[in-house]
Amino acid sequence: MPALPSAPSRLALPDGRAAFGVYQGIVPDLDWRLALTPMQRLTRRLRHKRWQYAALAHDDFLIAMAVVDVGWNGTAFSYLFDRRQGKVLAAASANGLPGYAAKVENRAFGDARFERFGQRFVFERAGDALRLRVASRGLSLEAEIDLSAMPPVLAVVAPANYLAHSTHKSGGLPARGEVRCAAGRYDLSAATASLDYSNGLLARETSWRWASAHGPGIGFNLQQGYMGSEENAVWLDGRLWRVGAADFDYQPDAPLAPWRIRSADGLVDLVFTPEGARREDKNLIVAASRYVQPVGRFDGALIDPDSGARHPVRALAGVAEDHVSRW
Repeated sequence: MPALPSAPSRLALPDGRAAFGVYQGIVPDLDWRLALTPMQRLTRRLRHKRWQYAALAHDDFLIAMAVVDVGWNGTAFSYLFDRRQGKVLAAASANGLPGYAAKVENRAFGDARFERFGQRFVFERAGDALRLRVASRGLSLEAEIDLSAMPPVLAVVAPANYLAHSTHKSGGLPARGEVRCAAGRYDLSAATASLDYSNGLLARETSWRWASAHGPGIGFNLQQGYMGSEENAVWLDGRLWRVGAADFDYQPDAPLAPWRIRSADGLVDLVFTPEGARREDKNLIVAASRYVQPVGRFDGALIDPDSGARHPVRALAGVAEDHVSRW
């Protein structure tokens, strides 16, 4: 399978069309200089969504953190899931109001922050390091993700469900630091980090199913929903390749039952066994979301498209997600 083309220098072409495609690398200019109709220009701020997400997976626990800017509002969260006990031990979240929006830089794996009522959620880029900080009553996080030897980055620009959306994904990244909560201190030196930076102009109603897991030299990102099959990819031994449309066979009313996730081209065949989940349902009148993110293990196989070799996946820690937003 030929290598993915290099990422373009910007999201928009000189004629105002989006630079749609699936690439390898980072798009440095993330401003949407699109040719828009008067109505699209009027509603652009309401449609513009940006978020930065990180997960740090360990044999014994998983930590996730996100800052989300939905244009007119914002939110942030972080949680610590203990895989031995199968439950969330600590969590922090905050929602914004007009004037309290999250700040997410137009830069893949760059700065993002949300501060409100004494809670702070911060991503800070410093050279080849991305620093994560959470300060809240129930959870404290100080971490650093090393980007110096980052595997190939997946960059996607796609129509999505409105005008255009972009995402950058990477994983298999070393981390260090610690998280503290009432249950104790958790050392991150043996954790593997993965990152998701997304920036686009999306429809008010957006939904997706998602699966992501990464370890040293192996990882995958699979999605079914608003991005179609565009961001489905596998990393293996320093190589990145696309895979086909993903089918998520699971029980929406019983998300802790096993999930079967396969790609249409036969390159991915996985069973996800949830160990527990973070759930959050919000109804803020003008906005709402239904969200469940099970944490657990993936087992199965990834097939090399060039050689046909079967690479076993055994007890790879990661997450799946079922998410519906009105934003």
